[in-house]
Amino acid sequence: MVHSPFHTISISGIMEIISAREAIDIIQDGWCIVPGGFGSCGHPDALTRALRNRFLETGKPKALQLLFGAGPGDRRGNGADALALENLVAKVIGGFWGLSPRLGEMARAGLIEAHNWPQGIISKLFSEIASGSPGIISTVGLGTFVDPTVDGGVVDTAGSRPLVERIDLRGNTYLFYPSQRVDCALLRGTSSDEYGNILFSEETSSMDALAQAQAARNSGGKVIVQVKRIIDARSARLGDVRIPAFLVDYVVVADDDDHPQTYGKPFDASYTSRTAEPAAQTNAGQDIPLAKRIIVHRAAQELVKHNGKHINLGIGIPARIGSEARRIAAVDYSLTVESGVIGGIPEEGLSFGASMNPDAVIEQSSLFNFYDGGGIDLAFLGFGEVDAKGNVNVSRFAERMPGSGGFINISQAAKKIVFCGTLTTRGLETELRDGRLVILKEGAIRKFTRCVSHLTFNGMRSLDMGQQVMFITERAVFRLGKRGLTLVEVAPGITIDQIREATDLEFEVHEGLTTMQLCS
Repeated sequence: MVHSPFHTISISGIMEIISAREAIDIIQDGWCIVPGGFGSCGHPDALTRALRNRFLETGKPKALQLLFGAGPGDRRGNGADALALENLVAKVIGGFWGLSPRLGEMARAGLIEAHNWPQGIISKLFSEIASGSPGIISTVGLGTFVDPTVDGGVVDTAGSRPLVERIDLRGNTYLFYPSQRVDCALLRGTSSDEYGNILFSEETSSMDALAQAQAARNSGGKVIVQVKRIIDARSARLGDVRIPAFLVDYVVVADDDDHPQTYGKPFDASYTSRTAEPAAQTNAGQDIPLAKRIIVHRAAQELVKHNGKHINLGIGIPARIGSEARRIAAVDYSLTVESGVIGGIPEEGLSFGASMNPDAVIEQSSLFNFYDGGGIDLAFLGFGEVDAKGNVNVSRFAERMPGSGGFINISQAAKKIVFCGTLTTRGLETELRDGRLVILKEGAIRKFTRCVSHLTFNGMRSLDMGQQVMFITERAVFRLGKRGLTLVEVAPGITIDQIREATDLEFEVHEGLTTMQLCS
């Protein structure tokens, strides 16, 4: 068994095991790099760290391009954010940027050309690149900032031109997302056999690794895979192989510190097992502020109404709704996470992308095919800004640029959408007194505003598509109609005038206004 990441070893003349630095020395100026991983899972940190160090030492390579769906990272400089150096990266096309804030800062400062496309589009684009397709034609993104009639997906401040095109086909309007050449895929698996077959036995999912490897190979590029160990081919379980050897050019064996299962946990057996006991429970529900507990509880009541349906839970507050629904009622539903994980309890924080005790794991792109075709019955999503027309911003703000991630795919495809978030933010303090909600301190930022600063969700287009849309906050519930937002529930202890004072938009009040049910 070979463990050392510091020596070049050739096995059977098929692939090479080399050090991380030797692998990175292959990369040339201007290459398009695919940094593997999803969220806080599955990123080859030994490789990106070596790439960063090479640039700091030599000034090479320069002007790289990055292409990723759910940009991997931990908000602390690991993952794709390790490459956030001026002159190292020149262009980024990414879906979710929230875990790589330094890349977002470079985009906002105009230091790089930056495009934010829907995560599901990029996930499926890898297969299109591999097949030689010119790109993807889709309705996903129409009416949002990705639409060329708005911003065309450009998120930098350098005046870059949109890459997305608006086209008409057979009387319908679509967006065209062009394929990109992939010069190198930096990927990760758990182990490699001596021939270069890559196994994912301890990874939270396989993400888009196979399609990314195929895209690089058919673009004439290189595939470099980081693993924890080399194993005997006779001991390899065929079902654990996700990247076949013929696609792999080089293997790098990393130290354990560079290969945690997630950024939050070195290893949790429940992420790859239906029955293993979780290493720790992270969604206890009582470790979050009262305002968010109220939202989770009220939203869980909507989930209970949709017993037996297919549910998608977004990150943040929505991630806790499933366990709360099961706490308050006997409820059965099918739950998925965009990484390709089906069932189980979704993780968050530094294990975002994993689920405890999942039922199945499929390719991320396959799950987005199901999403985009209308397979989601009910989606719970967060929001950053909301305006009177029901438009939502989650993708770009004055101080940060998380990107849209899978939000656009999901919000445009779900039959019913429940947006969850506090009415105000930054400093909001609440308490319960005799069953009534009291606002001790109002948040400094009003999230219900006259006009959203970035159009991630188009409320009026959603209604035209026949979707049901509601907004749940800690003190009010709104529904979206043709005339805009209508207040339908108010928390006990809160008046309509208080809600108006905490918002910067006009809304109607339903004649059958009812009282919200708070935490039980």
